[in-house]
Amino acid sequence: MKKFLIAFIAFGMALINVQQSKACTNYLVTKGASADGSTMITYAADSHVLYGELYHWSAGEYPAGTMMDIYEWDTGKYLGEIAQAARTYNVVGNMNEFQVAIGETTYGGRPELQDTTGIMDYGSLIYTTLQRATSAREAIKIIAELTNEYGYYSSGESFSIADQNEVWIMEIIGKGVDLKMDKKSKKMVNANKGMVWVALRIPDGYVSGHANQARIMTFPQANGKQAITSKEMDKIMNPEVEVIYAHDVITFARDKGWYEGDDENFSFSDTYAPVDFGGARFCDMRVWTMFNNVSDGMDKYWEYVKGDIEHAEKFEDGRPNPNKYATNRMPLWVKPEKKVSVHDMMMFMRDYLQDTELDMSADFGAGPHGVPYRWRPLTWKVDGITYVNERATATQQTGFSFVTQSRSWLPNEIGGIIWWGVDDANATVYMPLYTSMTASPHHIERGNGAMMEWSETSLFWITNMVSNLAYTRYNMIQPDVNVVRNGLEKMFIERTPAADAAALKLHKEDPNKAVAYLTDYSTDQVARTFHAYKNLYQELFMKFMDGNVKTRNPGYQNPHVEFPGYSEQFLKKVVEETGDKLKMIGPDGH
Repeated sequence: MKKFLIAFIAFGMALINVQQSKACTNYLVTKGASADGSTMITYAADSHVLYGELYHWSAGEYPAGTMMDIYEWDTGKYLGEIAQAARTYNVVGNMNEFQVAIGETTYGGRPELQDTTGIMDYGSLIYTTLQRATSAREAIKIIAELTNEYGYYSSGESFSIADQNEVWIMEIIGKGVDLKMDKKSKKMVNANKGMVWVALRIPDGYVSGHANQARIMTFPQANGKQAITSKEMDKIMNPEVEVIYAHDVITFARDKGWYEGDDENFSFSDTYAPVDFGGARFCDMRVWTMFNNVSDGMDKYWEYVKGDIEHAEKFEDGRPNPNKYATNRMPLWVKPEKKVSVHDMMMFMRDYLQDTELDMSADFGAGPHGVPYRWRPLTWKVDGITYVNERATATQQTGFSFVTQSRSWLPNEIGGIIWWGVDDANATVYMPLYTSMTASPHHIERGNGAMMEWSETSLFWITNMVSNLAYTRYNMIQPDVNVVRNGLEKMFIERTPAADAAALKLHKEDPNKAVAYLTDYSTDQVARTFHAYKNLYQELFMKFMDGNVKTRNPGYQNPHVEFPGYSEQFLKKVVEETGDKLKMIGPDGH
């Protein structure tokens, strides 16, 4: 293999045996819906075995004929090789130097459509595309071209794709395997190579979201202006085009016997990934929580996201429903009542169904200390009846998550920020990383620790120390975590205009000076976060050790000690379970 492949191969090998959970959350905000005019997307990479480290690729140039190896992101499995681009761009996490950002959620869909002969898995598609794309539209084109040429290995995916002006949702799924002899190469090849897909531009002023359930239903179809098919990719840069889809997305479904009816009533989601109880309760529920935070009228979708899916012969508008699609699903996007800030996006990622009847901190499963988490598995049985643990946006098994900001009023070297953090979103600190930065900060750089390799300088491990301590007595410890977390984020947000201004001044002299400054600035904020959390853990451990609460007592050798015990709800349950076994004998026991 070519020498340049060493870094990419090392990345793939570092991820061997990683099993990415189908459990990620994306929220999408357009320029007109954001408080400062930026576009924003979020992403939580939720997996019990995904180590939180920052992926970084430097820009490069390669001679014609250079090849690059592709390793499946989830497992590190070698899938094959593809032609390298002549020029690649700097990538920091899931965002590049041109402010293009990509997130994903896995929806799976029809299992028979996975192409086991394909080379491009969804993770490789994201990071390869980020190294090659200068805009969201170009990213869509590259994703389609790569899978057409090399095949799509993974199951169904929803992508969030943003640049400084537009935000798109793109949903893709493979076409299965149909091996036939290729007359030219005399080899068996997949006649179904490629994928079926739809990409929609989110209307400016609106927000969208997806969380492991395909969300694109009916869509405007080719009219030569607003909507085009994959056969008209030469028109993709036309700003009037807002819908792009595979030319065979409907005919393929018809050939498989999965769709009947007129083309205009075709629903991508309902055909390739029909929603079921889990798709609503575990997946669309997370979209609902964000929509409910920004838009009125979401109550009417509450029963749906709880899993009560309605079907009817006709839709509300009278259209026939021969395929029995769900008729009470949420819209793909909503218009927010007020503009969404980057801080809002951070807080959306911390939702655990609070202020709803499904708030996990409020029932007996939360234990005596109101823990808003449930350890896996997601479903469980008692007396043969299946029950569920809620799947909220904030979850314990997050490897890393982020909020991206693409800002059109600034040069690319300054405009792109990925607010990046590790572990559970309720514990993480979203740190500002400018996407022109040329080096990864040590505390989050790739190779500084691993899922079964401890590192004293890893932000992932120190954050997990804090979060897992908080899980033991959440309602007591988490408020202290929030003070430090919120303080750091508030400071970072407030300092951003000054950092931008300093970088702009340097940019006028030399863009490279601005990049060097922003690299140092981003690195400093990561170091600040690491040391703040290291000190936080030490303070929390001393304060909450041994089941009591100790606070410093000025003027005295010993700290002040409180014994908070357990909640009344929990103690009543103990009495119910133990009867008179623990009852005190004598007057106090009545």
